[in-house]
Amino acid sequence: MEQERSILRELLGWIVYILIIVGLTYLIITFVGQRTRVSGSSMETTLSDGDNLIVDKISFRFRDPKRYEIIVFPYQYEDNTYYIKRIIGLPGETVQVMDGKVYIDGQELDEHYGNEEMLDPGIAGEPITLGDDEYFVLGDNRNHSADSRQENVGKLHRKDLLGRAWIRIWPFSKFGVIKHE
Repeated sequence: MEQERSILRELLGWIVYILIIVGLTYLIITFVGQRTRVSGSSMETTLSDGDNLIVDKISFRFRDPKRYEIIVFPYQYEDNTYYIKRIIGLPGETVQVMDGKVYIDGQELDEHYGNEEMLDPGIAGEPITLGDDEYFVLGDNRNHSADSRQENVGKLHRKDLLGRAWIRIWPFSKFGVIKHE
């Protein structure tokens, strides 16, 4: 009888331990970080097709997103599809693409992320003024990216930003914290 209670107590201890681990894992995935995989070449050469990342989902709860940060957001027209792009335009700014270059409030943006001159300004050929909680994003591989220049992506609202790319975990040869500046 004593041995049965001992086994039962040991089993109950393991069940509680497993429930705690599952609960903590759920909390971390829901509120702190999430693994995501890069699909496509829109962020070349910064991120490549097949890269696996950990997305920091907690930073934007305490501070505003910054220009040049690489963010993840859900694609509004397809379930379980997420895009990864770089923030270019911030709330209240006016963004325009002219002659293949990005202009913020009429000033050319000093950036070095685009691999080549943009051939298609899309809807940003005309000035786009961002609202109080809106962001304009571009892929680094500008001529091969579906981003804020297309109406099906457009301006992003703050609530739509899932988080920022934080660490590349695969491939191991490129393992490390992702540089946003």
